[in-house]
Amino acid sequence: MSLRAVSSLTRHRIMAVLRFEPATITQIAGRVGLAKGSSSYHVRLLERAGLVKVVRTRKVRGVTERYYAMAARAIVLPDPGTGQPDVLMRHAVADLEAAPVDGERYVRMAHLRLTEEQFTELGARLEELADEYRQLSDPALPDVSLAFALFRPGPREQAEGDAK
Repeated sequence: MSLRAVSSLTRHRIMAVLRFEPATITQIAGRVGLAKGSSSYHVRLLERAGLVKVVRTRKVRGVTERYYAMAARAIVLPDPGTGQPDVLMRHAVADLEAAPVDGERYVRMAHLRLTEEQFTELGARLEELADEYRQLSDPALPDVSLAFALFRPGPREQAEGDAK
């Protein structure tokens, strides 16, 4: 799978539409706010990358409508590499910024000092929690996004004003 296929915020949002239920190009275009031609282009790129697939078709007035869905329940992205932006977190931040400001949300950042064992345990617990709630997920309910990142930050250069 190409990192390029998921690097677009538009394609990220299309995959979010297809996460729980199949949709046609017309339905995708309406939900993402794109022209049908643009939606079709992005869906074809995702299909070529193996991220979405046609799950059913039906004839409507002589035209075959294709219903697309995610090809897998979850995707694992390749490591973006040194100096490259983390695509998932970039998209998560864009989605957070686009979310209604008066809506309920929980955003928190914590700086921790952990042993290697604690770090590994916390990562596993976060993944288990996300998996547990993914199982409870009901397509009839409104979308909720969960993003987390557990990492060891690299050394930062001291800013000029910080020197004492």
